[in-house]
Amino acid sequence: MDLKPDITIHDLSRMFNASIRGWLNYYGHFYKSQLYSVFRYMNKALVQWVRRKYVKLERHKTRAIKWHGQLAKNLHGLFAHCS
Repeated sequence: MDLKPDITIHDLSRMFNASIRGWLNYYGHFYKSQLYSVFRYMNKALVQWVRRKYVKLERHKTRAIKWHGQLAKNLHGLFAHCS
């Protein structure tokens, strides 16, 4: 997943939510445990995107992870797998 820092978080949400919802609907019924690794990878990719986009977080992995957690908490439903 090559996420460019010039796009916004809402653009990312629009780009990926349809696919995420499809995976949740299909694999959520049949093989839910396999989704955990996919969503873990997506969250790691989002943290990397945050670190590239915001210079303040570039060298602070823990802060970027906390930023991602706050985003999921405050913007509930932005990404289908975080709701």
